[in-house]
Amino acid sequence: MQAQKTQSADLQPRRPGDGESALQSVVGTSSGNLNFREGFPHQATANLKGLPQASEVRGMGRPQHVYHLSRQGRDRLQRTMNDRQSDRYGEFAVSLLDTLAETVGRDQVSSILRKQWERKAQEYHDRLGHGSLQERVANLVKLRKAEGFMAEYHSVDADSSPNESSENTLCDRFILTEHHCAISNVAESFPSICGHELEMFAAVLPDCTVERTHWIINGEHRCGYLVQARNQKCNE
Repeated sequence: MQAQKTQSADLQPRRPGDGESALQSVVGTSSGNLNFREGFPHQATANLKGLPQASEVRGMGRPQHVYHLSRQGRDRLQRTMNDRQSDRYGEFAVSLLDTLAETVGRDQVSSILRKQWERKAQEYHDRLGHGSLQERVANLVKLRKAEGFMAEYHSVDADSSPNESSENTLCDRFILTEHHCAISNVAESFPSICGHELEMFAAVLPDCTVERTHWIINGEHRCGYLVQARNQKCNE
């Protein structure tokens, strides 16, 4: 398979054969499962639909098809590459922390991690602003999403969809949910990080109490936090 030297391949393969590898990454299959029929690679599933695009190059013998990724295909490839890169970063972080623990002890590592979360808390606090609690929670969700967490929030007292507000909320009380943990590899080896994270949320929302309701490390499918304004009575 040839690489298309056009603007449409900004994830352009750098070596012969990389075009096929890129396509395999996008469709989630091996080269043995790819075959060609009517100019496009096909497989038993519909994974390929809309992902590759082809142009025909005529020359000696049968026409050849040059493949490149569509915008949809590039987006999927980028997500695949990001996931793999994230896994490698996580493995490196765990290895580095293990080495530090062997060198200076786990207590020292815990102190280092706490200092890091204190810096992160200050960064969040500076960026959340001084709006209502709901506005600050919404901004916190945006920051977490930007860092790779699949975050959302909803009002506890309002029958509303995630991230939707309600004018009839009985009090300022929200559930912050993270369905995907961007630091899960590290958290599994150093669960104290989760404690620092809880403290961080409490620090960036000083007028609130923050309690953990769900924890991925305990085998649940998400991490959840109850955020409630202090000194406010809420109807149960």
